[in-house]
Amino acid sequence: MQNLRVAVDVGGTFTDICIMNEETGRIRIEKTSSTPDPIDGIMGGVGKAGIDLAKVALFSHGTTVATNALITRRLPRTAMVSTKGFRDVIEIRRANKEDLWDVYKDVVKPYVPRRDRLTVPERVDAAGAVVEALDEAAAREVARILKKRGVEAIAVCFMNAYLNGANERRMRDILKEAMPDVPVSVSSEVLPEIFEHERFSTTVANAAVSPVVVSYTSRLGERLAEEGYSRDLLLLHTGGGVMTPASVKDFAARLAGSGIAAGAIASRHIASLCGFPNSIGLDMGGTSTDVSLAYDGQSRVTKDWYIEFGYPIRFASIEVLTIGAGGGSLAWTDEAGSLRNGPQSAGANPGPACYGNGNTQPTNTDANVTLGRLGTSLAGGKVTLDPALARQAVATGVAEPFGLTPEAAADAILKVANANMSDAVRLISISRGYDPRDFALVAFGGAGALHGVDVARELAIPAVIVPPNPGVTSALGCLLVDMQHDFSENCMVDAADADPAAIEAQFARIEKEALDRLTHEGVAPGDIVLQRSIDMMYRGQWRSLAVSAPRPIASIASLVDEFHREHQREYNFRRDDAPVSFFRVNLKAIGTVPKAELAVHEPTGIVPEPVGRREVWFENEAHATPVFRRDDLPCGFHFAGPAIVEQVDSTTVVPPGAVAEVDKYLNIIIRVKG
Repeated sequence: MQNLRVAVDVGGTFTDICIMNEETGRIRIEKTSSTPDPIDGIMGGVGKAGIDLAKVALFSHGTTVATNALITRRLPRTAMVSTKGFRDVIEIRRANKEDLWDVYKDVVKPYVPRRDRLTVPERVDAAGAVVEALDEAAAREVARILKKRGVEAIAVCFMNAYLNGANERRMRDILKEAMPDVPVSVSSEVLPEIFEHERFSTTVANAAVSPVVVSYTSRLGERLAEEGYSRDLLLLHTGGGVMTPASVKDFAARLAGSGIAAGAIASRHIASLCGFPNSIGLDMGGTSTDVSLAYDGQSRVTKDWYIEFGYPIRFASIEVLTIGAGGGSLAWTDEAGSLRNGPQSAGANPGPACYGNGNTQPTNTDANVTLGRLGTSLAGGKVTLDPALARQAVATGVAEPFGLTPEAAADAILKVANANMSDAVRLISISRGYDPRDFALVAFGGAGALHGVDVARELAIPAVIVPPNPGVTSALGCLLVDMQHDFSENCMVDAADADPAAIEAQFARIEKEALDRLTHEGVAPGDIVLQRSIDMMYRGQWRSLAVSAPRPIASIASLVDEFHREHQREYNFRRDDAPVSFFRVNLKAIGTVPKAELAVHEPTGIVPEPVGRREVWFENEAHATPVFRRDDLPCGFHFAGPAIVEQVDSTTVVPPGAVAEVDKYLNIIIRVKG
């Protein structure tokens, strides 16, 4: 019987594998070291976990292959063909800087150097009419040059092609005649939207990673098939859904940022199971912390993101804010004598001082060890922690310069780290018009449960949820997603002039494309869900807000009213007397995948005994604190802080004044006071 679901999340240090039994809903986990070729680590982990791939009904994978290729610039030689006079659009960009005040810091070079950006005569006007047909003689000369140069991927980016892609499609045909095996991405299909830099940049990124991602997914699919897996490999994309290898070859850049989306999906799902439709995910690992937000059961989605500043990738993506705060983040003093924390990190090697690998600078892990919040080992005893080395690093690096005790210095280190994470939560909540007091905080990752309650108290968040396996929660997220594709088409018209029938016709076109794509991927008609929205703005603005669109659209006035309400929530003001413009119609096409239910447990009445006690410091005061083993905590168990809960992949801190309970899914829900 094919009754197993397997999800794999590949990180820089570990490859996490989550195995769910469809019949029982029970989950088991496996961690293995990542390898230079991620496929070797995946297959090694599958073997280590004893998984019979012939019994696997679904194999889902969150990958960093596309992200790493763009960051490291280990990309195949990519060319760009554009309208004559516009080959420098991707280098001119928006002429902005990541750091406005640093005049010496340059933006990184484009993914395609200028010598490989060639042009052809053609022109489409602002209304979408072909003013000048593609010069086919020039196009064939460009194809000859690119073939001679041995380029491995090509992006075709013509001006105004978002309105009429005929010239781009003809250019693609000519390129494919000369180079049938070279992938060609055309902007009118990759991202049919106004703003040429964003469209060109997304298309170039899509073309550049296509050979890398297609090769990777093909090799992984073959390895899985050799071991008995007979279904489609599902790949998590940034929009919060999965796609098959058949779609990856056309939209490869959707996999950039794949890994961090999984954690956001899992935290949203876990919070919903616990009765919290509003949740904030805090995924704290060894080097960084990823913060996400879900409101009314839906993750926030953005199109304003990038892997490297200046080169946007405008595919819809779950909004995740990443900061340099992790277990290995270094504590240091700036030139003004202030204590800082991160983004510099000790990394996996040498790691925190307590690892004993030669680092002498204090880290967050060293501070937690000094305060007794972490014990003497991690990962089930695979990593030994030396409290003396941790204490020495904290004393030398912070306590002595500031005239503090080691415990007070360690507390100060964690307070700065928690303040950094709290600021990130404020950016994704308060600055977006959400009140953190209306949310629950889902703390996961290897270090999230160590800091979760402190961050929640800083922001008056009333509850913290710690999943059963915090360290592999991102892998679990890969099991909780559906097939999903995002479509859009420009709709630039004033609301006063908008015709509901014309907008319905636009939706009909992209709905047909969506249905064709999901059907091609084997999704049954009854499993298809289409969600519509319209991007709107006050006339003169260039940033827009998405408003849900009913089927059919009966009233433009009701859409405008909804836009005013959404603008009020997002920006705390509305202008009912100002003209409103429509900007873009959007469609989210979902092919629902049957999901196994997580195992539900009944209260046992058993009161577990702590496996030990140790001195733990909270607010510069030592407490004799019970230490529980996570596997011993049954459904329905209530306990009050201070308490420490240890498990293979994480440690949970319940400070004084907080109370905790274990729910029917074995999540720990901590109620925060003060």
